[in-house]
Amino acid sequence: MTDIAGAIQIHDDVLADIAGFAALEQYGVVGMALPSLRNGVAQMLSRDKLTRGVVITHAEDGIHVDLYVVLEYGTNLTEVARILADKVRYTLECNTNVKTAGLEVHVQDVKVRK
Repeated sequence: MTDIAGAIQIHDDVLADIAGFAALEQYGVVGMALPSLRNGVAQMLSRDKLTRGVVITHAEDGIHVDLYVVLEYGTNLTEVARILADKVRYTLECNTNVKTAGLEVHVQDVKVRK
């Protein structure tokens, strides 16, 4: 096996896609939402626009991830958010080897799953 010197760069949109798809797989997550509310109402995003519901910022000790989600009515919001944060952090670190310095879950709305 030959070692090749170099660097791998992963674009923030790729990290956001990975985080968004990992979030949607989590029990209790109905969808992703825009970070801003319009007239106090969250806008749910389609699967092809997941990156708009994930904000990646860079820090000295890794990346910081903000997830804007819509959760299912009737679930324990605190528990779903905690498990969601753990799942997304694990998925990002295992698949990209990028250190996650922080991860925050912002519940933008609660909806009944259809």
